[in-house]
Amino acid sequence: MQVLKFGGTSVANAENINKVAAIVKKAVSKNKTVVVVSALGGVTDMLLQAANNAARGSEDYKQAITEIEKRHFDAVKSLIPVAHQSQLLSLVKTSINEIEDICNGIFLLSEITPRTKDRLASYGEWLSSQIIAEKLRFDQVDVQWKDARQLITTNSNYTQAQVNFEATQANIVDYFNSLQQSLCIVPGFIASNADGITTTIGRGGSDYTAAIIAAALNAEILEIWTDVSGMMTADPRLAANAKVIEKISYGEAMELSHFGAKVIYPPTLQPVMTRNIPVWIKNTFAPEDAGTLVLNNERSAAQSDGNIIRGISSINSLALLSLEGSGMIGIPGFSKRLFEALSNEQINVILITQSSSEHSICVAIDAGKADAAKQAIDEAFANELALQKVEPLKVETDLSIVALVGEQMRSHPGVSGKMFSALGRNGINVRAIAQGSSEKNISAVISTIDVRKAINVLHEDFFETTFKQVHLFIAGVGNVGSKLLQQIEKQLVSLQQHLKIKINVIGISNSRTMVLNEKGIALDNWEGELKQGEKASLPLFVEHVINKNLRNSVFVDITANPDVAAIYDRLLQKSISVVACNKIAASSDYANYKRLKDLAREFNCKFLFETNVGAGLPVIGTLNDLVYSGDEVLKLEAVLSGTLNFVFNNYDGSRPFSDVVRQAQEEGYTEPDPRLDLSGTDVMRKILILAREAGHEMQMEDIGNNGFLPQECMEGDVEAFYACMHRHEAHFKQLLDKADAQNCKLKFVATFNEGKASVGLQHIAPENDLYHLYGKDNVVLFYTLRYPSQPLVVKGAGAGADVTASGVFADIVRAASI
Repeated sequence: MQVLKFGGTSVANAENINKVAAIVKKAVSKNKTVVVVSALGGVTDMLLQAANNAARGSEDYKQAITEIEKRHFDAVKSLIPVAHQSQLLSLVKTSINEIEDICNGIFLLSEITPRTKDRLASYGEWLSSQIIAEKLRFDQVDVQWKDARQLITTNSNYTQAQVNFEATQANIVDYFNSLQQSLCIVPGFIASNADGITTTIGRGGSDYTAAIIAAALNAEILEIWTDVSGMMTADPRLAANAKVIEKISYGEAMELSHFGAKVIYPPTLQPVMTRNIPVWIKNTFAPEDAGTLVLNNERSAAQSDGNIIRGISSINSLALLSLEGSGMIGIPGFSKRLFEALSNEQINVILITQSSSEHSICVAIDAGKADAAKQAIDEAFANELALQKVEPLKVETDLSIVALVGEQMRSHPGVSGKMFSALGRNGINVRAIAQGSSEKNISAVISTIDVRKAINVLHEDFFETTFKQVHLFIAGVGNVGSKLLQQIEKQLVSLQQHLKIKINVIGISNSRTMVLNEKGIALDNWEGELKQGEKASLPLFVEHVINKNLRNSVFVDITANPDVAAIYDRLLQKSISVVACNKIAASSDYANYKRLKDLAREFNCKFLFETNVGAGLPVIGTLNDLVYSGDEVLKLEAVLSGTLNFVFNNYDGSRPFSDVVRQAQEEGYTEPDPRLDLSGTDVMRKILILAREAGHEMQMEDIGNNGFLPQECMEGDVEAFYACMHRHEAHFKQLLDKADAQNCKLKFVATFNEGKASVGLQHIAPENDLYHLYGKDNVVLFYTLRYPSQPLVVKGAGAGADVTASGVFADIVRAASI
């Protein structure tokens, strides 16, 4: 004997019922079968809504009844040959007339009772089962229809009737022992009390009906046919990479069902669990899919796929109630009175947590019951409130529960640590925690706005061993930004293969337009997408980054814009890592620099700015390694401007100094405003950043600058700057001649020594380490306790779009690896 149950979506219309008929005929050919069916999809809701409208005095209920009639008529006319429709259509019409009479009565009385609700709701399953049975008869299947009200006996707790299992068992066994047919169709959800009055066994009760029958008959298997291919590791609407669970234990399935996985109705498993009857969840619309097999714990564990966690689920629309007070400590009875007050209001407690100090108790309930709960608890503790032994009840809303479920967690330490670490890295605050002694479930209360992110973060950590998804937002796509996007596109496959990282560029903005796409921007057509984007707005771009609340988000600033640098703190406080090519933030007021570093630590993200000094050279990384390993920087000597090194390496007096500077700008070595380079301001920022990273509290004004530009050249715009340099060519030629006379080269050098920093043009002799520095190269000499006389040297190209982009790319990978 086998029992098959088909849900509302499986029997929603004639097309779907034909699919069900095909599955049933195949099943009957192998074994004697009981089929339990739900109402046509949505009909039960329509019936109850019609009742509610009638009770409110609204005649809209008539329209709902008309729609219900049409849906059933359409099904009959599509499934049954015309010559044989009349009897079934007459049965449907009689039922519709009864529904209308009941609703008319409700309308006249302006009230509806639970008993009337059950009577009205029962028509959905009653009609669908009659239609399906008749369809199978015309398909030459030996079928018998049986009213579940004659099989399942309950008490009179209407809408949530409790089953009398002893009487029900006897009814089912007696009936099926005498049944001659190979197939029996039974309506789900409905039952009757001892007086034969219609009752229902709760929403989702068709699953329960099937389980009750399967248990009574000790069936070989219970198949639950629905619109998905089994239970999944997470809600596929929230986690795109959710997978079907091949096998799962009864306990795990019940936990997942309780915590929002609506594939199966939670009480379903109770009757079959006691009989060790496997439950197979299958997809009506993809019957060849393997589905999920629910087994007892031992059989499930023996055939485990190796995953400690079986699934991740959630419950939304929760409120957290917190009862606190010093008067609770050591006084018995507070918990009893709290739960008693909730019980009296028929309020179900979903999660409980209590501090070991007994100073507070937190419970999570349905948010819709929060006001009633507060009133009941305040009344129960009125005396303690008056005496200030307890504080007024705190009610927090807009909360959800995210739960990890798995039988094997009890034997694997570190699961909860991994869970909370993953949530913390992504800025998801946990408001309350609960874990039973069975260690089958770890639940965390979080903000509802974080549910999607939390589900994806946890699913990625526990199930997606293939790669980690990183969401990238890029501000600034000029020379460096465009090279970065090219490099990312080229390395996408390699990153997934070797580092298990998948980079998804979600947002791109320049000064004119921006494009935002949560599914990802095509890197082979990002320029086209950006041209078609909306008008650029930094506030809107940042709001998008924050409001999308995507896991593993990284914001990349490849601008020189102070407004962009000013929003880093907002991003870091949302656990969004910041990669900055822009030097403004790291060289701003020391208090701001330190605050940004502290925010990154506090909110478990990264603030990285390797390219602030030396483009793609590992200057800051090397300095950090020295300091973190306990070394101390005694002195720094460096040529930190690729622009100035290029200029002085190429200026030989044969052409104007201004022409060489313009060449540097055209080749992409200078800042957008080359005066920042030639004035020494950019180098001052760089040595300031290095001094700070070495552990020194310094400000920009603490750095000396021995400049070489005539002051008047700093006035006006960029073109005026070039014109002024051209007029002062004799000045620049004189600087070159003095250096040549001493057999020296001109280098713009930054130094840090004994807590003091300065920058300026120097004559560098051939024996100096800075002499042999060509093209646009940079060099940094680290004199430390470990390298006191022979410095640690970092040397290489310190300017250029390609190398700078590679440095930004490296920081993105570092940020993604936390």
